[in-house]
Amino acid sequence: SFVEYLNEIKGVTPLHPDVIYMKGEKNGSIAEIAMQYNDSYAETLFSFANNMTTIEGGTHETGFKNALTRVLNDYARKTGALKGDDKNLSGEDVREGLTAIVSVKLKEAQFEGQTKTKLGNAHVRQFVDKLVTEKLGEFFEENPAIGRAIIDKALSANRAREAARKAREASRRK
Repeated sequence: SFVEYLNEIKGVTPLHPDVIYMKGEKNGSIAEIAMQYNDSYAETLFSFANNMTTIEGGTHETGFKNALTRVLNDYARKTGALKGDDKNLSGEDVREGLTAIVSVKLKEAQFEGQTKTKLGNAHVRQFVDKLVTEKLGEFFEENPAIGRAIIDKALSANRAREAARKAREASRRK
């Protein structure tokens, strides 16, 4: 409901009606992820560790971002949206228009820095990565239309980024 609320207050239209929700538990650690794509160009990502906001992110956020990028690239190749010699979508491309919450609960959370706003537990990255890889892959298999809409948005972000890069290079050459 937090993801829906964030999209509502930003005044954006979701690309798919339901929030994608993933939850997993391993060795006493719990991870919950809720995400929904919308028609905006901004990424909204909030991460929490033991209900404390981790403004600087941390290993749980890194695991989520890596897995999301990998799963979407794999799905795009599987469906033929990306051909053999096409470059993979970047993390920036796949997170465009994403509203997501990544929350982990740990017995012994290790925070980095003086402000304690970055999670440092190394095993959490692998845990979140595996959870997202499995659950999001299953979700796309069960909901190919939603998967295709997300891939199309990421591909258009990729094309726009490449066009902007080429325009910058052309103006620099002049």
